[in-house]
Amino acid sequence: MYVLPSTHTRLQHYCFMSEKPLKTTQFKHSRSLRIKAKTNVSGELALDYRVFDEIPVSDTFAWNNLIQTHLTNGDFDLVLLTYLQMLLQCVRPDRHTLPRVLAASCRCGDIFVGKQLHGHALKLGYSFDHYVLTALIEMYGRLDGVDTARWLFDKSPSRNSVSWTLLARLYIMENKPSLAIGMFNQMVDLGVEIDSVALATAVGACGMLKSLQQGRKLHEITKKCGLEFDALVSNSLLKMYTDCGSIEDARAIYDQMPLKDVIAGTTIINGYVRKGGFNEALKLFRHMNMDGLKSDSLTFSSVLPACARMAAHKHGKEIHGYLLRNSIDLNLMVQNAVMDMYVKSGFIEYASRIFVRMKDKDPISWTVMILGYSLHGQGACGVDLFCAMERKSTIQIDQVTYAAVLHACSTARMVEQGKFYFNCIKAPNVSNCSLMVALLARAGLFEEARIFIEIQKIERHVEVLRALLDGCRNHQQLALGKQVIEQLCELEPLNAKNYVLLSNWYANSARWDKVDKLRQTISDMGLKPKKAYSWIEFRSKVHAFATGDVSHPRSQKIYWELECLIKKMEDEKHQPNPDFSLHDVEEERECIQIGHSEMLAISFGLISTQPGATIRVTKNLRVCRSCHDCAKFISKIAGREIILKDINCFHHFKDGFCSCDDFW
Repeated sequence: MYVLPSTHTRLQHYCFMSEKPLKTTQFKHSRSLRIKAKTNVSGELALDYRVFDEIPVSDTFAWNNLIQTHLTNGDFDLVLLTYLQMLLQCVRPDRHTLPRVLAASCRCGDIFVGKQLHGHALKLGYSFDHYVLTALIEMYGRLDGVDTARWLFDKSPSRNSVSWTLLARLYIMENKPSLAIGMFNQMVDLGVEIDSVALATAVGACGMLKSLQQGRKLHEITKKCGLEFDALVSNSLLKMYTDCGSIEDARAIYDQMPLKDVIAGTTIINGYVRKGGFNEALKLFRHMNMDGLKSDSLTFSSVLPACARMAAHKHGKEIHGYLLRNSIDLNLMVQNAVMDMYVKSGFIEYASRIFVRMKDKDPISWTVMILGYSLHGQGACGVDLFCAMERKSTIQIDQVTYAAVLHACSTARMVEQGKFYFNCIKAPNVSNCSLMVALLARAGLFEEARIFIEIQKIERHVEVLRALLDGCRNHQQLALGKQVIEQLCELEPLNAKNYVLLSNWYANSARWDKVDKLRQTISDMGLKPKKAYSWIEFRSKVHAFATGDVSHPRSQKIYWELECLIKKMEDEKHQPNPDFSLHDVEEERECIQIGHSEMLAISFGLISTQPGATIRVTKNLRVCRSCHDCAKFISKIAGREIILKDINCFHHFKDGFCSCDDFW
């Protein structure tokens, strides 16, 4: 048995401090408040004292087991208390005791205790033991920074793969992935044994750096080590390739994996969704389920964004139904993803029902719904919801939520409220400022918008100028609109959209010489303006239409239906607005009205669906004024709700009105 002279000198003997030796009272009372609280609530401390009395004094294994039990249960104060009792009963700690107590001090965030434990390790001769050294490196890295941990690592004569890898992980935690990769390269150069954890750590650092070249080098090392298809390494490679944007490399890894787990499936699905490969993501999700892989909450929250489109709303409903039928735990992350899916696929009413039924809501829940209302033309509802959120004192309002309510104020043209919320943002960024410009411009306050832009010094930001141009389009401010377009051409000389805007402006003024010159400029510069497309889903198939499209098997019937509708409009003296002066699609100006892609998609919906059914159309660019007027009229005479999503918002046409109130 390890015996020391007296209670007062015993802990001094164990402890080593740079300034002064540890006294028993220091160690005993450094965490006394929390220990006292535990004693008062449950009496656990009294029970532990009885346990202490029953443990044989020489049985270090039993003491270590008790410490491990407290550590596993998260009772870090009791770990320290047990260790103190162990010392008081003259039991010598071993190389397994100190790492556990160091872990407790680390979890408590108490570097003072950690340094005392380092002193114990020095006195007991364990400071260079692999287990103890690793625990010390982690403690210093988490509580005092990676530089201190590196100093200790460099001073140690005994370093193994675990300590090397741990230091690399600490660099990653401090957002220094390049240094983590440097550590791994040193391991390779020095011939240190490379294991799967070391490889996974280095590969993860490459993903953080988005360094595809470095990642591929590490991939080659995994092959040489024979660890390419170790579960941890292959999943890390998969994530690295998706983080670097190389979905092809990620898919090659996934297809070669002999055993695929839910982590691999979720990672590749998430990668496809981020790259816009929604259909492939949905296919992979179905294959996962057919292969018997049980999807978790992260899988569902990864695949649901693939359904957050008008044409894929049925898939989203199917997944939601699957969640409900199988009684899968709808945690907050999944509920938010389902709600966001319904918002973006055009079902704002479904999203609202889910939001109302949610027992717990986080800032993401509120933000999704506030922005959702705004995108669907219900800006006032979004502002009201934000006010309800403010009344919840437990909800932390961040910059993203303020941006959502600013968007809602802009949609509803609520100027004073928008100004108030903008002033609540501590450090407004350019996106926040552009939302404020959009609000002022939509409200027709162009002089205020000009002054605001000058004060904020944001006149050379494209995002801001486009917000101002939207206001010019809504209020027919053609002169100011031309100035803004010319600024955009100067700032983005390789963006064909800007020249199309200018061309349409000149065409509206019958300046055909300028139109021809701009067209030649676009051709000479090798620029390709975006083509307009619209699509509609019918019987699980997506039907796409281009401007003037006659390739659809039912084209004759589609055009005939439109001609009949236009005739009814003329009979009722309804004349669509033919203005294209600030429109950004050239081909539509030159095409007959019934040849516009959104009109063809709407007509297909009318002839293909049952009377009274809602028609849901998506367009890749902005809907023109003429088609917007036609859609309002069609919704009235056909008795249909038409939901048309363009690049800016959802237009809900019903009974001759649009949810955007003709501002978009």
